[in-house]
Amino acid sequence: MVKPTPIDKQVSLDKYKYILSRTDEKGTIEFGNEYFYEISGYTASEMIGQPHNMIRHPDMPKVIFKLMWDRLKQGKNIFAVVKNLAKDGSFYWVTTKFEIRKNPMSNTISGYMAYRQATRPKAIEQISKLYKELIAIEESSGVEASEKYFIGYLESKRMTYDEFIDGVIGNKGAFKLFFAAMEKLFRK
Repeated sequence: MVKPTPIDKQVSLDKYKYILSRTDEKGTIEFGNEYFYEISGYTASEMIGQPHNMIRHPDMPKVIFKLMWDRLKQGKNIFAVVKNLAKDGSFYWVTTKFEIRKNPMSNTISGYMAYRQATRPKAIEQISKLYKELIAIEESSGVEASEKYFIGYLESKRMTYDEFIDGVIGNKGAFKLFFAAMEKLFRK
């Protein structure tokens, strides 16, 4: 599948709706809710069986996905702010909780759920500056250098990644309840 050329047009998300997708352990899409297909511009038949990174926007630093996959493979869930690429080249920002799904018989990772909600404009402003810095480092020196910079950035703030992202996304109150409700509703 050929990725679309990005355009400078943001998709407006309904802050009261959620986007949901499920993948296998390799990141291949198995399911998405109707809002996922609506916002991305793809049909279910175009997405199911494809790698989830088909919607990855080139403005996303590779190090964020490295961090995500490292955490998930360790059996740890993770929040991230992600800029996605729609079929028509437009983009949309989502706050995503990636959650591990385990096989109940073997207790091994069988896939992942992604619960997404519109990202607050203030969070986009804050995170996009950092992402631009990380991408510039990746382009000049590679992902390892970007990761080293990001670790140093967090250390300079005396924060873990989780503390940092919770502060960016405002992971408290109604926001936290939303993700807890989504997990409970879709957990198998």
